[in-house]
Amino acid sequence: MRAAMDKANRAGADMVEFRLDYLAEAPDENALKTLLEDKPLPAIVTYRPKRQGGLFAGDESGRLKILAAAVRAGCDYIDVELDVPPSNRPKGPTIISHHDFTGLPADLGRIVAELNASDADVCKIVFAAAGPEDALAALEILSNTGKPTIALAMGEAGLASRILAGKFGAFGTFASLNEGAESAPGQLTVEQMKNLYRWESIGAATSVYGVIGCPVAHSMSPAIHNAAFAIEGLGAVYVPLRIEPGAENFTRFMDAVAGAPWADFRGFSVTIPHKENAIAAVARASRPCGSQTDSQADSQTDSQADSRAGRPCHEYLDELSVRIGAINTIAIAPDGSLSGTNTDYAAAIDALCSAMEIGREDLGGRRVAVIGAGGVARAIVAALAHYGADVTIYNRTFSRAEKLADEFDCTARPLDDVVKIADDIIVNCTSIGMTPNIDASPVPSDVLSRARVVFDTIYNPVRTRLLREASDAGCLTVSGVDMFVNQAVAQFEFWTGKSAPRNLMRKVVTDRLDMRR
Repeated sequence: MRAAMDKANRAGADMVEFRLDYLAEAPDENALKTLLEDKPLPAIVTYRPKRQGGLFAGDESGRLKILAAAVRAGCDYIDVELDVPPSNRPKGPTIISHHDFTGLPADLGRIVAELNASDADVCKIVFAAAGPEDALAALEILSNTGKPTIALAMGEAGLASRILAGKFGAFGTFASLNEGAESAPGQLTVEQMKNLYRWESIGAATSVYGVIGCPVAHSMSPAIHNAAFAIEGLGAVYVPLRIEPGAENFTRFMDAVAGAPWADFRGFSVTIPHKENAIAAVARASRPCGSQTDSQADSQTDSQADSRAGRPCHEYLDELSVRIGAINTIAIAPDGSLSGTNTDYAAAIDALCSAMEIGREDLGGRRVAVIGAGGVARAIVAALAHYGADVTIYNRTFSRAEKLADEFDCTARPLDDVVKIADDIIVNCTSIGMTPNIDASPVPSDVLSRARVVFDTIYNPVRTRLLREASDAGCLTVSGVDMFVNQAVAQFEFWTGKSAPRNLMRKVVTDRLDMRR
């Protein structure tokens, strides 16, 4: 523990917590004095019982005596649970805490009131998050508390509460020294908190952006956008927001955001599986009050008659995004109004056209084979069709290819027919060849010599087997990295109105991909 404290000090932590319940044997007072003597950082001593999510299952009076000994040994705070009767609590600087690993407490208000009414020097409440709206509940506690307070939502869904705690004046937030050393679900490392999320730069005026998806823990978007915000000197931070699949989960979070203007959310990236839910949310928010029922709004995402305060829906959603039926970007104005766009289609088309040194209009009449019929394929097919390309869609589930082809006046073929491809351009929109299955390819190598250009939307690895074999066959190749960077650049500019630092954003992507090899 002493060695870990020294390491935490070197890493830039402001304080350390010693979890005595992780020790195989209870320490005596002499051991505590040795631990705390000439400590380089302020220290909290915690001896958490099992009933509050800890590991200690022994005698309660003995546990409390050890906490009292820690005060005498020189710790700065002891952590004592709210359910310990006040008369039994050791004397000294105290964090009084409550933990709920099952979820947001039904009686949250009562617990917070009891903590604030206690003789705690610092109040602490921690609960498991079902969605990022629970992170907002934790942050709201910080906004309204009358005492120094720690309020955190645990788990991947609650990450925003850990990152944004400082914005709302929290006493502190918790981090681990390294991955795998977490003392609670969802903890980030000190390095991530300080460097990736720039903990010291987050303040009351910081604007908040994030990536919505499931999962999002390993998304590269926070690294890309936080680096861009930093180099441009913007007071903004970008956080992961895990929302479980289902329109009701997405809607619950968006409703929570609408009810929390104090949180300063200004935009979201939206990824699988919520892109269709995102366009429905923007369309619903842009209709006039009383013009439709919620069910009607959910089923109508076009711009026929919807408006808000006299503004037509197409001012909130661009025409091609509406036709695609999905968006990956939402902006939130200071008045709370939403606007959305799909940067995927433009990112893909521009990556392709840039490599071919042509304009979008030059795609007209070119024959393009699109492999796959999922969300990425839908965006790319819509854009290719919009600019007049002759598109054939190949997919394992032929009925899905037919449906997409009918919608955009294209041709559908079963995936087995890829051996017959004779198109100018091949675009892979499937996950075939993605890490870790890097030896797979969606197109036989002997087919590639018939094409001029091969575009793989996969960006990990940067050079997929498909691209390597296409290059060997003499084709011009386009990497998914180009599309990924393009869509991030477009999102940054959609939100901020400023030119994005493209070269930096690309470097962040390639550097992180190199780290994962």
